[in-house]
Amino acid sequence: MASKKLADSTLYHASPKGFWKKFRDATVVNPEISSGLPIPSLNRYPQPGSRPEKYSTPATKASDPAENPYWKRDVRRAFPKLSVVTQPELSAFLLQTPEKPACAYLPNPSRLRSKAANTSITAASELPGTVPLTQAISTIASRGKIFTESNLPPKLPTSYPRWNPTYSEDAPHDPNSYFPMKLIH
Repeated sequence: MASKKLADSTLYHASPKGFWKKFRDATVVNPEISSGLPIPSLNRYPQPGSRPEKYSTPATKASDPAENPYWKRDVRRAFPKLSVVTQPELSAFLLQTPEKPACAYLPNPSRLRSKAANTSITAASELPGTVPLTQAISTIASRGKIFTESNLPPKLPTSYPRWNPTYSEDAPHDPNSYFPMKLIH
């Protein structure tokens, strides 16, 4: 025969004795319910705050002031480093090849994985001659279209795809009633 394993609700709680037990049994709706008064010597022993030892934070590398300077912890001043391209550098980069527009030589982020070893961009300091930026832009514009449907400009790489809403099948409803809701996913 299997023994019953039940939680005894009165095990750690004080219960009345004598006259008050009889009075409680006569007046209470459920005499089996606990009184709700815990016995201090049995409940949460040792009691919180009764231990003589004091808690001390363990020493870590972060708690050592010699190895943890403020400038390493100060994230409020961790500004992004700015990259500056001057107009002569940009014009030299745009005009680096006279036959094709320079934009065709920009690495396309979607193709970077397959052509990572073959793609390289020449630094602007290595390019011959400097031309004013307005003249470089007019030279490129005079050549014709820079981008076509087959040669699109590079897109910024994003970690999430762009959401394109598409309609789903309508929710079940009476076909003769007005139902303005459309399901889009």
